[in-house]
Amino acid sequence: MASEIAVKSSTRRSFFMAQVMLRILAIAFTLAAISVMLTSTESVMLFGIKLVATYSDSSAMRFFLGANITACIFSFLSLIFVCVISRSESQLNKCFHLFLHDMVIMVLLISGCAAASAIGYLSKYGEEKIGWTAVCDSVSKFCNRVMISLVLSYLGFFSYMALAIMAAKKFMSTPSER
Repeated sequence: MASEIAVKSSTRRSFFMAQVMLRILAIAFTLAAISVMLTSTESVMLFGIKLVATYSDSSAMRFFLGANITACIFSFLSLIFVCVISRSESQLNKCFHLFLHDMVIMVLLISGCAAASAIGYLSKYGEEKIGWTAVCDSVSKFCNRVMISLVLSYLGFFSYMALAIMAAKKFMSTPSER
């Protein structure tokens, strides 16, 4: 009986630590993605015309930035929430709401990443059939910074995916394992 309580306590502590670490990682990745995206600007002269490439020129990149800002803020708030509910014994209903929160943020992040990836692909390779030319040859610094921001944001997405998988596994476990 005492060893069973110790195992439950150890499992609960491990789950709590994993929740905290993954939320901290999500905050760090999305915050880094935000800062890289905000500083990704490049000016070039083409045929005597000054062109400035910045994230704000594309609605997809603005959405990507907004998704990361939202995810970062809500990751911080959910980190506080996890620390508060970790002290409570009856946390199952609260954990389900946290699971729903994690799913919404995960979907928000992947949709922002997908939108920015599509525009990034067009910027790098163009679309010959439509007549869109690749621009990354001209503004390679800008494109590289956007790529770094995308990778960081995808890492934030994977942090939330791990959180969702952990919570789903917890809900699927037998009542004695909770």
